[in-house]
Amino acid sequence: MAFLWFLLGLIIGLGVLSWYHIQLTRQLRFLMSSFQPQGSRRSLVSVLRLRQAVAASVDAQEALLTDLETWRHLALAAPIGILQVDEENQLIWCNAQAGQLLSIQPPTAPTRRLLLELVRSYELDQLIEQTRVLRKPCQSDWTFHPVCADPSQLSRQMPRPLRAHSLPLRDGCVGVFLESRQEAVLLAQQRDRWISDVAHELKTPLTSIRLVAETLQIRLEPPLRDWIDRLLNETIRLSSLVQDLLDLSQLEANPHPSLRCKTVDLTRLIQSAWFGLEPLARNKQLRLDYVGPDRLLIQLDESRIHRVLLNLLDNAIKYSPPQQAIRVQASLITNDHSDPNLPKQLVQLDIIDAGLGFPNDALPYVFDRFYRADPSRSRSPAEVEISKTYAVGKNTAAANSASSDDAQSTKGTHAVSVSSGSGLGLAIVRQIVEAHHGSVQASNHPETHGGWLQVFLPLQRDDA
Repeated sequence: MAFLWFLLGLIIGLGVLSWYHIQLTRQLRFLMSSFQPQGSRRSLVSVLRLRQAVAASVDAQEALLTDLETWRHLALAAPIGILQVDEENQLIWCNAQAGQLLSIQPPTAPTRRLLLELVRSYELDQLIEQTRVLRKPCQSDWTFHPVCADPSQLSRQMPRPLRAHSLPLRDGCVGVFLESRQEAVLLAQQRDRWISDVAHELKTPLTSIRLVAETLQIRLEPPLRDWIDRLLNETIRLSSLVQDLLDLSQLEANPHPSLRCKTVDLTRLIQSAWFGLEPLARNKQLRLDYVGPDRLLIQLDESRIHRVLLNLLDNAIKYSPPQQAIRVQASLITNDHSDPNLPKQLVQLDIIDAGLGFPNDALPYVFDRFYRADPSRSRSPAEVEISKTYAVGKNTAAANSASSDDAQSTKGTHAVSVSSGSGLGLAIVRQIVEAHHGSVQASNHPETHGGWLQVFLPLQRDDA
């Protein structure tokens, strides 16, 4: 009887187990039927693409690491100095060339030090700060004086002219490229010395030729006198060029000469300079449009600034078309510390011509010696003949009436400014203005589109 009950229980358990198995099979089939074959294929394709993207990313990362190592080797072996500072002006890294130019050892330890502790250069520190504030590349030229703790090595630490290009990086970091300007400075010095020597050698024979020509001029009759006039004209032009070369060499050799400054009415000085150039302006029917105070007192060297005005006004006359106005504006301004090298109170002088303006690619070089812009800012042959005729008359009168060195210098400058286009006029302007602790810049006026020369002079000199 017990066996029967066991068999009955076994049959019932197997039946329940079979029913449960059937239910599980149905549910499994229902779940499997919900997955489409196309969706399964898409999932597999996505997985394959993801694996390929991961593999490509790993390869790209390895390539970037290889490129980074290559660029690091190139930076270390570069012939120019490269350094990087963080947002706190701590030196992060520099190559061997930068270490040689700045007389420091490239950092090897993970600890960082302030750049100013390693390199005592206010100009470099100021350049980095300017780049960080403006968030744009900057450039600076200065003479670096290395500091050596060993007194026995002081004689070997020679000043080094450097040029630095800086650019902002992320997180407040700044990168700086350094290059030595020693060879360029040496070549410029040799060029200036050679030009000065040649000018000195030419001055005496030119003076003799001029004296002979002036003696024959009053004794000959036309047409022979016309040839003497032409000879005298060219001699005066060449003599003026030689004098300009000598003056420019002297100014460059002594950037801050001893100026005989006194209180001068700048308005009257402008009118005097224009009166000296009036024959040239009259031939082109040009007029002076002055805007400014009737009386503007400023401390300056009158003869030198008179020469500056002659060169600037003559430049405006040369490049202005006939029957136009040359605008001259004088005003008092306050330096907003955009240029820390200038004093607080300034006199701004603007000379705006009515010509075609400066070519954009010529603006950085208009104050370089012997630089000439393209033919669009050149005089016509007729203007050159007018200038030559005017130069003969003025210089002959100047030779007979000059009584002082300043007068001779001023009138000699007047001759070259009106008779030649040697490319020295604006170079002399920059040297004289900088000797007065001022600045000069060139651009094109946004309204007239003509040449726009701006001169900034201190109202009062601290050393006067």
